[in-house]
Amino acid sequence: MSVIRLENVTKKYEDSLIFRDIYFRLSQGERIALIGRNGAGKSTAFKLILGQEEPTSGKVEVDPEVKIGYFSQFSELHGSLSVQQELELCFEQVAQIERELQDVGEKMGLVADDGEMERLLARQAELFEQMEHLDGWNVSVEINTVLTKLGFNDRSRNQPVDELSGGWRNRAALAKMLIQQPDVVLLDEPTNYLDIEGIAWLEQWLFRFKGAMLLVSHDREFIDKVVTQTIEIENYHFQTYEGNYTDYVRKKKMRKKELDRQFEWEEELLVMEAEAIDTRASRKSAKDRLSRKLADNKKRIEPHPVNVLITDIYERLRFPDKLCEVKGIGQTYDGRRIFENVSFDIQKDDRLVIVGPNGSGKSTLIKALTGQEKPEAGEVVWEKGVGYAYFNRMWEELDPKDTVSHAVNTYGLGLDAPRKKVNKFLAMLQFSENDLSKFIGNLSGGQKARVALAKCLLSGAAVIVLDEPTNHLDLMSIQVMEQALIHFPGAVVTVSHDRFFIDKIGTKMLTFDPEKGVSEQNL
Repeated sequence: MSVIRLENVTKKYEDSLIFRDIYFRLSQGERIALIGRNGAGKSTAFKLILGQEEPTSGKVEVDPEVKIGYFSQFSELHGSLSVQQELELCFEQVAQIERELQDVGEKMGLVADDGEMERLLARQAELFEQMEHLDGWNVSVEINTVLTKLGFNDRSRNQPVDELSGGWRNRAALAKMLIQQPDVVLLDEPTNYLDIEGIAWLEQWLFRFKGAMLLVSHDREFIDKVVTQTIEIENYHFQTYEGNYTDYVRKKKMRKKELDRQFEWEEELLVMEAEAIDTRASRKSAKDRLSRKLADNKKRIEPHPVNVLITDIYERLRFPDKLCEVKGIGQTYDGRRIFENVSFDIQKDDRLVIVGPNGSGKSTLIKALTGQEKPEAGEVVWEKGVGYAYFNRMWEELDPKDTVSHAVNTYGLGLDAPRKKVNKFLAMLQFSENDLSKFIGNLSGGQKARVALAKCLLSGAAVIVLDEPTNHLDLMSIQVMEQALIHFPGAVVTVSHDRFFIDKIGTKMLTFDPEKGVSEQNL
């Protein structure tokens, strides 16, 4: 039985069409991924389901009996309570029963009257039964498991929520949503602030979850692990593919071939029809027209390969073999040692991936590499003339009064590369011709991230430094980034929890382990 239904739904914002005549069902037990380019309408679909917005036409129905849990990458808890207390509030009924059980126990130790003792024993039995029904005995274990797996230590779980960083408040909101045991979960980029261990635990939680799930995520391996159906928002419609992300890629490729063949046959039929109408045309001229039309169609269907453009842009870049050496660096915060005696070098063609639990020192290492913090011990030595492009800094320093085209075309490789090539590269990152003239200050967060990414990839620097780059991008932009990083003739250093991304580009891995320290290995 379906718990969420979209019937013939169309959604517009002024003159902008988001989707048209959508039919959608979500039933108990289904786990569906909703994918599509930025602006396709994924978050809008969630807002319609949650009643935060109304459809332009059609209707959205949600079973009133189901409890919906919603988590967004922008969800944050606020307040003076600790995370532990926030989660305990979700079980106030259990807490009341525990308090009454304690009160009953104390009275039983004092009472002398048999009748009163019998009444207390009966009440105790009722409370035990209620606790069994609510699974109340396991509440503390469940809270502890959720907080531990999401990376909260004793200190962070007992801090006031308002004292935590935005990322930790985001994780606290996820913990609270999961602990409330909803019937339906709507998840919008739930893995953004989780480390690999936290993501693996969330996968297991969803695998055991008996309710329904609708997921928006850029994490391809996560999608692969947790969904049974993939829906792509394409050309204002929902296109359904049975199976996970891998199934979607294979089935979409087959579907595209079928559409291409169909389009080719339609072209041929149109040419034949034109030949029949124009009886004066010779057979040769008809064949020529057919040949030209099919050739034009092929160009339209098969765009210029991404890799050809990327390698062409990078063609003249030359870098020395050794780019940077990190010599025995160490760092502490508030008397706590983050890491110590970390040594490695960065060579041309290295794709160094830095992994480890949250709080283990990955971002601190990036700050040491990029000069934001000076290590307490050791040193970072960049070879003479070697520069780096740091994605996060590039994003922070974007000029809101600049246009997309000017920002990219007047920086790094954009200065010398033909504007047509640079604009084609921006088109691959989903910037339309109209977008190129927009002011950066008027862009969405995702669009600004893509401008910063374009500037990094076209910077001409010998090393590209990225801290969780896939958090800010949609799937298509991630794929373009991956191809650019694979063909980049310098080195890449990245912190990431995206396992698909790591497997695709990584050649070396630096692993931060709170107990074993930092280790390096080739991939």
